[in-house]
Amino acid sequence: MAAATAAASRTLLYSSHSKIFFFPFTNCSRKLHRPIINKNPIFVPLRCLQSAQQNASTTHDPMRSRSSVVDILEERGLLESITSDNLRSVSTTSTLKAYCGFDPTAESLHLGNLLGIIVLSWFQRCGHKAVALIGGATARIGDPSGKSLERPELDADTLEKNTQGITKVITRILHMNSISDVNGNDNHLNSSSFFVVMNNYDWWKEVRLLDFLKQVGRFARVGTMMGKESVKKRLESEQGMSYTEFTYQLLQGYDFLHLYQNEGINVQIGGSDQWGNITAGTELIRKILQPDGDVAFGLTFPLLLKSDGTKFGKSEDGAIWLSPSLLSPYKFYQYFFSVPDADVIRFLKTLTFLDMEEIDELEKEMNRPGYTPNTAQRRLAEQVTLFVHGEDGLNEALKATEALRPGAETKLDWKTFEGIAEDVPSCSLASDQVLNISLIDLSVSSGLLDSKSGARRLLKQGGLYLNNSRVDSETKRIEPQDIVDGKVLLLSAGKKNKVIVRIT
Repeated sequence: MAAATAAASRTLLYSSHSKIFFFPFTNCSRKLHRPIINKNPIFVPLRCLQSAQQNASTTHDPMRSRSSVVDILEERGLLESITSDNLRSVSTTSTLKAYCGFDPTAESLHLGNLLGIIVLSWFQRCGHKAVALIGGATARIGDPSGKSLERPELDADTLEKNTQGITKVITRILHMNSISDVNGNDNHLNSSSFFVVMNNYDWWKEVRLLDFLKQVGRFARVGTMMGKESVKKRLESEQGMSYTEFTYQLLQGYDFLHLYQNEGINVQIGGSDQWGNITAGTELIRKILQPDGDVAFGLTFPLLLKSDGTKFGKSEDGAIWLSPSLLSPYKFYQYFFSVPDADVIRFLKTLTFLDMEEIDELEKEMNRPGYTPNTAQRRLAEQVTLFVHGEDGLNEALKATEALRPGAETKLDWKTFEGIAEDVPSCSLASDQVLNISLIDLSVSSGLLDSKSGARRLLKQGGLYLNNSRVDSETKRIEPQDIVDGKVLLLSAGKKNKVIVRIT
């Protein structure tokens, strides 16, 4: 037993080409779990050895009833289409292995990819297995779905960098926190709860063209491939479609066939624009393996859209990245905090794991007299930030939000400024350009306001702040005690316009 426990505490994980990742398993009392990422993956539950023995009697009971993940997804607005309605009943009596693909076209996933991770997490919470497939091979081709132009070609070094980046994001999100079951119980040691990250380049690099055409290509019907929505739209466009892009659906279809044959993975999930690629896989499995009945399923979820039909996940500065190195938890939190009332309830259903009863109650509160504005948005921002960035990220976002709120009583210090420095415009001024200078003059020289007259007008309206404290006197000058830790101060014009002044 001691030897087995020691072995469980250290596991060598995945080598993606020349890169090695090592994640030691944590103690059972911890809630942070490490993924199993392997070139030839072995599915290992995220649980301690003792829990494995305690749950051994129920792990493989195929008749053990569980909640239907399909019904849950449908109730929350996360179900667009399924290849067979039998998936509903199968999901209540069998342990499924579901995967979602992520092509490494950037060094981080963005908000548009989050639904895939959330749906995978719902499969986990219902006792199924989750697999994230990195498209190291398919990214060399480029998915034409939803694209009006062919994707730019990526070199090998960029693909490797992107693969490491999104693997890190998926790993962090799926196992940063404990996994709860559908009843809300803390079930992070559940024997069914684990995930694997794989890379399809690991099998595609060994495939020969002639073998592929002989073994797979002859089962693909050109008429069916041209009938896919993603293909028809591109063929009708001025740009057209290259043969390389045309074959993408066959490559993704073969991925499903390979994973079903070699890993027992029997469900592929994806956005609604992936329906053609997903059904290409289920058709290959049906034609090549000729199984009895439904053995492999496809499930799609709606794309993340705003109530006006535009894509949700873009800001004025670009994509809403899931990596904290590209977008701070504070900015991530603020993006969701600013969601319009028309969208917030729908996003609470699709982007969080809150009980539907609580969401329904929030919706009722929004229509009652005396409702505090942004209460629902605050709940949404907290829950999504917690899921993506964990407790530390959420605390960082909440602290920065409070620190940047005009009139806040939170004491500012240098550490707080460091945490928000990348999210707020800043300038550097010599001490003699700050000390004993009037606040009106500093508001202009720092770039906060365009003119002294504008600064005076804002001050009279009660909208000019120094270190979150409102300033009412036009004669206010900057004193040594105004400079936080002798290094920096914060100027605010209203609630949103701010400038950090660094003293050099």
